[in-house]
Amino acid sequence: MKEQLLHNKKNGMAVLLLSLLIYAAAITGTIIGSFRLNDDKSPALLIVSIVILSTAWLLWPGLKVLKPQEALVLTLFGRYIGTLKEPGFYFVNPFCSAVNPAAKTRLNQSGDVKTKKSAEGADLEMYTKKLSLKIMTLSNNRQKINDCLGNPIEIGIAVTWRITNTAKAVFNVDNYKEFLSLQCDSALRNIVRIYPYDVSPNVDTTGDGVADEGSLRGSSEIVAERIKNEIQSKVNEAGIEIVEARITYLAYAPEIAATMLQRQQASAVIDARKMIVDGAVGMVEMALDRLNEGGSVVLDEERKAAMVSNLLVVLCGNHDAQPVVNSGSLY
Repeated sequence: MKEQLLHNKKNGMAVLLLSLLIYAAAITGTIIGSFRLNDDKSPALLIVSIVILSTAWLLWPGLKVLKPQEALVLTLFGRYIGTLKEPGFYFVNPFCSAVNPAAKTRLNQSGDVKTKKSAEGADLEMYTKKLSLKIMTLSNNRQKINDCLGNPIEIGIAVTWRITNTAKAVFNVDNYKEFLSLQCDSALRNIVRIYPYDVSPNVDTTGDGVADEGSLRGSSEIVAERIKNEIQSKVNEAGIEIVEARITYLAYAPEIAATMLQRQQASAVIDARKMIVDGAVGMVEMALDRLNEGGSVVLDEERKAAMVSNLLVVLCGNHDAQPVVNSGSLY
């Protein structure tokens, strides 16, 4: 669907002033015609004035006001005639009708429907047939999806988007807001199933046949970019541009969150222990080398083994060592 822009309709103020002048003339004609009718003269002026008073208001439905970043898609008897995009005061064919199938649709996004409170406190939706061309944010609900390892995770995204082709948005899809929301859900599932939550061995996330270190937690920027591209490929026919997609929430599903937390804690403890052991071995080697260099103490292999054992116990233990003073001989 090709968008047709209307540029030569900014004469709303002139038409409004003209209609007011016509009404003033018709009222004057009605008054004069009434007097002429009382004098038994022709009632033609009165009849014409009444007809004008009854029909001149038909010009007013053709008056349209647009603010910046707004658009109006117009049809005439079912035929698309063009789109008004530039801000201004317009006059169009009074029989034209504006089309916006998503006018009443309210999603978790910014700026699509205005609300005001009634006297009883209930929400009253104030919708309009105008399309917003501003950048809007769609925040989809959290979804539970299995990652590539089968672990259930909960993830949510925020998508910023805007309409670039009003004709496609109105006529190519039934409701462009619902269409966008559904495509966001589908794209999110397609991409998340490719990645593990954390880095895992023998997992290929790029599709090149080589295992890599991609993950939802560690490669969030790359995942978000792939989600954006996936959504964009689906909404081109709706005249929508995806500006950005961001992951707003990421966590294991509640049923496995506790188990995965224990697994992460165990991995952290193992890594810490490895670091402690590596440091302790280095310190023991340094102590033995210093003793051998000085020559003050000569230890046989059995005493070296005992010393190494004692030092490792002291350096790797979780508690402070309790010293034991040997008052006897070394051997």
